[in-house]
Amino acid sequence: MAVEERRARAAGRSWRDVLGPGLIAGASDDDPSGIATYSQAGAQFGLAISWTMPLTYPLMVAIQEISARIGRTTGRGIAANIRRHYPDWMLQAVVALVLTANTINIGADIGAMGDAVTQLIGGPHLLYVIAIAVISAALQIFVTYERYARVLRWLTLALFAYFATLLMVHVPWGKAARSLFLPRFSNYPETWTTVVAILGTTISPYLFFWQASQEVEEVRADPAAKPLVRAPGQAPRALERIRLDTAVGMAFSNLVALAIVFTTAVTLHVHGVTRIETSA
Repeated sequence: MAVEERRARAAGRSWRDVLGPGLIAGASDDDPSGIATYSQAGAQFGLAISWTMPLTYPLMVAIQEISARIGRTTGRGIAANIRRHYPDWMLQAVVALVLTANTINIGADIGAMGDAVTQLIGGPHLLYVIAIAVISAALQIFVTYERYARVLRWLTLALFAYFATLLMVHVPWGKAARSLFLPRFSNYPETWTTVVAILGTTISPYLFFWQASQEVEEVRADPAAKPLVRAPGQAPRALERIRLDTAVGMAFSNLVALAIVFTTAVTLHVHGVTRIETSA
């Protein structure tokens, strides 16, 4: 009877019950700085660099799922777990590194968003940057997690614009498939510098902390949910949801990145535009 009840509950789950922190983390991986990296890769090397996307996918899934499991199992984020189990100097060092990286990354993202608004409607770039920063901070402070997460989940649909753009350009799909699954490695240092940049922007430290913290917030938002160390009976359902959520979220992230590489490869690279200096 218990098995039948579990099956009935699983069958009744909607995509909104399954896709959450993993989907949002995957979408956030395609932030403006990531988009700039993928665009530069496609413009500089064309389709030849696309093999990095299948390479990064299992790495992303593995490390993001581990991060999510830490949050869901312990009921604490990664920083809180480091504080409990490791020396204070290690916590201070890790937090300082993440804070520095996040500050630089957020600054680049907000600047690129300001460039995008300027391209669309014109006007003062600096004013847009300040407005975006203030609005983003206000939403995180004054909007409840449950409502904010719901908005973020729907905003992931905006990334489908990259798939629409890909359909509007001519892609030699045979050549694209060969570059994707039969890579040809280069001896040029610039190629491997770009590979490192792609690995760095797809497997980003802030995403580890983000997804773990989101799992903690999901537990706090659901009165019936408890950390798995206190309620191990919830583990099968919770870990199954985390596995599916993470796999789908990272796949979505990588497909968007691949669409950007393909699009810039067949538009910019083929016309000799091999360097992108600014987000604009």
